[in-house]
Amino acid sequence: MTTRPEFKVLSLGEPRITSPIELSSIKGDSLANYEDDTMLVRHEVDIEANGACADAGDSLFERAGPRRMIYFNPSHVHAGIVTCGGLCPGLNDVIRAATRCLWYRYGVRRITGIRYGYRGFLPDWNLDVMPLGPEVVDDIHMLGGTLLGSSRGGGERTSDIVDAIERLNLNIVFTIGGDGTQKGALQIYKEIEQRKLKVSVVGIPKTIDNDLLWLDRSFGFETAVARAADAVNCAHAEADSYMNGIGLVKLMGRDSGFIAVHTALAAHCANFVLIPEVPFDLEGPEGFMTKLEERIKSRNHAVIIAAEGAGQEHLAAIAGTDPSGNRKYGDIGIFLKERIEAHFRERKIDISLKYIDPSYMVRSAPANPVDSVYCERLGGNAVHAAMSGRTALIVGMVNSRFVHIPMEVAVASRSRVDPEGELWRDTVESTHQPFSMKNRL
Repeated sequence: MTTRPEFKVLSLGEPRITSPIELSSIKGDSLANYEDDTMLVRHEVDIEANGACADAGDSLFERAGPRRMIYFNPSHVHAGIVTCGGLCPGLNDVIRAATRCLWYRYGVRRITGIRYGYRGFLPDWNLDVMPLGPEVVDDIHMLGGTLLGSSRGGGERTSDIVDAIERLNLNIVFTIGGDGTQKGALQIYKEIEQRKLKVSVVGIPKTIDNDLLWLDRSFGFETAVARAADAVNCAHAEADSYMNGIGLVKLMGRDSGFIAVHTALAAHCANFVLIPEVPFDLEGPEGFMTKLEERIKSRNHAVIIAAEGAGQEHLAAIAGTDPSGNRKYGDIGIFLKERIEAHFRERKIDISLKYIDPSYMVRSAPANPVDSVYCERLGGNAVHAAMSGRTALIVGMVNSRFVHIPMEVAVASRSRVDPEGELWRDTVESTHQPFSMKNRL
């Protein structure tokens, strides 16, 4: 099997150094094996009854893991780790995993943490770096946030960042962050290539919205859903305890509603889920307000989950972008709270509305055990990829296998909830809301 050129992982050169990790190359000897470069993972797994399926070459990814031969001499390696963008459960777990894999598995002793995102590379901020080792990172997985600090923006200053990489004499750079971070990392790689430097750039994808294309999930997502479900359950207790009680919870999800729909399925008590992928009307016979009023009259309470990017067509356009280059959105939570209160006030229906926005509590939490396991494996596999000389890739899970995905492919577009897919269908069946809250023309 072969992959199309755009799915081919780039390499700094032929690996000629025997790995210090002692594994087996023999199948069936009951010993842990090195990964084989010929083994690929298919993204598309659905087939038709007649056996027809998508062209395998369209989405085959190289498996991640330790190789028998590596590119870098561990005693010469200086690795840098940077965390960028918003907080997410598991950041410290990934820092810990990568540091310990470098230290214990490869014997790398020069590991440097870059402080406060891409700003840590820039001379303007004059930020110190942080030497990393087991004694520094061993217990950080029990804490939320990131040991290294984070920031948005700065990744567009590619030349300055690569200047800093040269001054620090880094051979490997691990970029832990979401879509914007990895787009910045891709430009950093291109500048490195233009300068003909032998520096590996490996991304570890982090987005609490779970919207990175190709991946099964991003780290921190399981923890975020668990914490969000707690907030929704509290909203339900408030709503159910009052006559005409309404619990409104705004969750993260700028362009993709994955947290909202998974939280609804986990909490079992949501009656409406509003996501960016499914537009809705506010008023009219099929609109959201009408359906909410019907719910209140029939059951005396309602719970609403709104992803932050939902319903932006109803808010006044907000000009500009944030430091990460993302378009600024209006606050759908406050907007809905005010519109719901006005709607029922006009109809002289007394309601008790409780609005909850747990966003920062969700994203700053320590990783739960499921995410912690995922982060440990992500960090280790990122190190294996870098030490083998691979570059301009992210590491993630596809169909329960850890794989290498070229950055160019990974950041081309974002994953979104399919309004015709099974996840949204199951969500609507759980909430009993209409499949569409758009008025018919």
